[in-house]
Amino acid sequence: MTTYKQSFFISRLPQIHYGLGSLAKLSEIINAQGMDKILLLTGKKSFYKSEPWQQLIHDLTHQSIQWWHASIASEPSPQSVDEVVGQFKDHSIQLVVAIGGGSVMDAGKAIAGLLPFGNSVMDHLEGVGKGIPYTGPATPFIAVPTTAGTGSEATKNAVLTQHGEQGYKKSFRHDTLVPSYAIIDPTLLTHCPPSLMAANGMDAFTQLLESYVSTGANPFTDALALNGLNAVMGGFYDAWHNKDADKAQEGRGALAYGALLSGITLAQAGLGSVHGLAAPLGAFFPIAHGTVCGALLAPATEINIQALLQRAPDSPALTKYAEIGRLLANDASLSTEHAQQALINTLNNWTQTFNIPRLSALGVAESDYAKIVANSRGNSMKTNPILLTDQEVLAVLERAA
Repeated sequence: MTTYKQSFFISRLPQIHYGLGSLAKLSEIINAQGMDKILLLTGKKSFYKSEPWQQLIHDLTHQSIQWWHASIASEPSPQSVDEVVGQFKDHSIQLVVAIGGGSVMDAGKAIAGLLPFGNSVMDHLEGVGKGIPYTGPATPFIAVPTTAGTGSEATKNAVLTQHGEQGYKKSFRHDTLVPSYAIIDPTLLTHCPPSLMAANGMDAFTQLLESYVSTGANPFTDALALNGLNAVMGGFYDAWHNKDADKAQEGRGALAYGALLSGITLAQAGLGSVHGLAAPLGAFFPIAHGTVCGALLAPATEINIQALLQRAPDSPALTKYAEIGRLLANDASLSTEHAQQALINTLNNWTQTFNIPRLSALGVAESDYAKIVANSRGNSMKTNPILLTDQEVLAVLERAA
């Protein structure tokens, strides 16, 4: 019998409801909380104009629950969060429900955290705020993802973005910001366009792979990450291709499940160089996070493997990379070297198959590289399986160009 000697800590998780049609549980859960004043957050268009929205409003009205609505148009900025908090801080909101993509859920976490106090998120935003410790309590929060990439429904951090020359992507994070409930209904992905589905799948796969090889990984997160990687591998193409209805629905379920697990594993184990670079890229350029992940994953994985072979040949991450390479190639007989190459080849093929644009097509010029590299040393880079040099980080950008 194997004895696990590694110590690890698992932080708070939401109560999770996963499955087709699970959105129907939302009004029941709200009603069961005994709260009659709620704030609903959605994106600007899709869910807000959908039949499930109408059904939700009907159910809340029938239950005599008073509700207000605010929309999040794009990646939330500190200013947009403060505006919503200012608008609703005197409404005695008892529950915040965010239904949308990662941006909506991140905004929801931040708003839920600030509503009891009415202050600015800049008081607490890491690295750029006033450095005032946040202690909670937050307003209870329910997350309902309508995309399958970020895993934000299972994390404690609200990522906020300030775009522009002096831009940043920073987190407001605390254990009390973890959603009380996460409702994952794959049917909400039905109308995601192929470009969004491609970005979702690359985002989830990146988070699972990076947390799997992270220096913060442990047996618990490894089991979840491996399970999630298998799910994304099995469902990604069918969800994106969307030609066979049954296969597409099964694929969307696999992606939604994989994204959920990616949120759990990244929160517990950390990430790596892709996300280290994604932070400045997403701040300085209006590029969707999943698209950045898709553009960087293959070259970042290749550079990591090369660096590990040169400076840390006994790293367990090399064995893990090979394991995923064998799974992707569906060939358990591959040697470690050939399996690692199969992983790199598959990731490169994915960027082409799923039409992931190169960095140059996204407006990133060679003259921007030095600034991106200089701003890439955030928390995610600290759990990369090996400390990359600036030249190696630069090589990732060059190969993604």
